[in-house]
Amino acid sequence: MDDVVDVDVDEAVGEGDSGSGSDGGGAALTELFEEHRSHLRAVSYRMLGSLSEADDAVQETWLRLNRTDVSGVENLGGWLTTVVSRICLNLLRSREARREDPVERLETRVPDPLISPMRRIDPEQEVLLADSVGLALMVVMESLAPAERLAFVLHDMFAVPFDEIAPLIEKSAAATRQLASRARRKVQGQAPAPDADLARQREAVDAFFAAARDGEFEALVAVLDPDVVLRSDGGVGGRQTVVFTGAREVASQAASYRALTPFVRPALINGAAGVVVVPKANAVAVMAFTVVGGKIVAIDVLSDLARLKELDLSALEG
Repeated sequence: MDDVVDVDVDEAVGEGDSGSGSDGGGAALTELFEEHRSHLRAVSYRMLGSLSEADDAVQETWLRLNRTDVSGVENLGGWLTTVVSRICLNLLRSREARREDPVERLETRVPDPLISPMRRIDPEQEVLLADSVGLALMVVMESLAPAERLAFVLHDMFAVPFDEIAPLIEKSAAATRQLASRARRKVQGQAPAPDADLARQREAVDAFFAAARDGEFEALVAVLDPDVVLRSDGGVGGRQTVVFTGAREVASQAASYRALTPFVRPALINGAAGVVVVPKANAVAVMAFTVVGGKIVAIDVLSDLARLKELDLSALEG
């Protein structure tokens, strides 16, 4: 991990940058930036939960670099991490300020999933998934305040020291440590680490759909944790934007699952066992499962058709 360096962040990411990065940069500067692009995208995805916004943040970081004289910067990777982190923080704060229904969206918002075929993970996604950032964990991170999320992501996921994070959120290192600690407690309490054995995860998911297909209610309950949470994001105000809790309540939706089973394609969703539901040419749902101790503890479903159309499912073809 490139450490975050102590730079004048406001100058680096503020309006009106007028450095000489574009004068002497050229191909060499582009090549240097490309060496860090995957890392910056991984930071941005964890911060924002949106692949398109993450790409925008990385692109904005490149533009800021191109307008800034970094000839005196010894650790370019750290400088870039600082810049992209502040851009993401500003985006999170803007998102929070304009949110009209925060309670609903904190309960039902499912971040953009990373979809791979069961047999392999795309090399670019390997960087994004380096810390096994499951979709359930990303969902919980949506509930963190912007400063909490930044402190947690940079420290717990990228090992950035608190005294280097603190200037970004204008807090002391001690206060930044407290923010990360509070975020960590929320995450650990609501997003337990899934079973490491992918085959065991897939066994539970297969059992879930087999029970749904056969209408075996008790078998469905048996594969679910008693406190399982099913979260479906069908878009703001959508009919499929719902949350169900408890094994019997989740199992009561079996009729819906039965209708999906003929169209289920096994996939890795954020590195864990899941499925993409494709009845015809387009996906109608992406379902991510969190399996702990052989039981399904969380099911996170993206069923917002507008967002699903933006997903790249080419890796699943064939």
